[in-house]
Amino acid sequence: MRNEALVGYLLHQRPYQEKRALYYLFSQQHGVIHGVGKKGAPLFMPLQLFATGKRDLKTFSQINIASQDTTQTDTVQKDSVQKDSAPAVLEAVPYANISGQHQYAALYINEILWRLLPTEDPMPVLWQHYQISLQQLKQPLSNSELRLCLRQFEQYLFTELGFTLTLTHNNVEDPIEPNCTYRFLPDVGLLPVLVHNEESEHLASESGQTVFKGADIIEMARLGITEQTLSHWSKLHRHLIDHLLDYQPLRSRLLWQQQQRYQ
Repeated sequence: MRNEALVGYLLHQRPYQEKRALYYLFSQQHGVIHGVGKKGAPLFMPLQLFATGKRDLKTFSQINIASQDTTQTDTVQKDSVQKDSAPAVLEAVPYANISGQHQYAALYINEILWRLLPTEDPMPVLWQHYQISLQQLKQPLSNSELRLCLRQFEQYLFTELGFTLTLTHNNVEDPIEPNCTYRFLPDVGLLPVLVHNEESEHLASESGQTVFKGADIIEMARLGITEQTLSHWSKLHRHLIDHLLDYQPLRSRLLWQQQQRYQ
């Protein structure tokens, strides 16, 4: 690409030389793109810029905060970023309009995206859901509403990555039985566990396995992600995220845990 106009959000950055940074940009047009540009681009705000380069690492120039009208268009042509326009002044404000615990949630969403998404693979539907999630995180949310926002976004991410969670049948296509206990394996599905129901609660803590009661799985399949089923979905999604990351720790999760300790 040569001076191609992009609209996107910064997911992650690392120092690169004295006045530049290595950016991981989630673009509307091409998905995640790696590039080098001038330091100071903010997180969680829509950016418009020009990208040049044939290799994996592009050069980003004219990085500015995009207008709301620009981010709402389905397709953005090169002429939509006018050199003589007056874009918002670029501010090095990392958490603009997202405050409190919501900052950690936004950092978490960013981290799972830049660590899991392939580069230069357009994902316009997921990009729209990312925008919606950021807008939600700018609003006052209860703890349950915050967790619902994250679980719903994770579900869109899993779909984009090709993971479909089947909750109506086990790994051999037998219907889920309410009185049975099941172990979840990401690459296999739900496996029946031969234990009594009263023992199932101890199985997960003692063996490190992700275990569910059949009645809870049926409720998850029937209701979807709701406040009533939130704790079960959280356990399931965390297991799948950890599996996709090869059980490497998430920095955003560690920051959240540290913040909770000092409250």
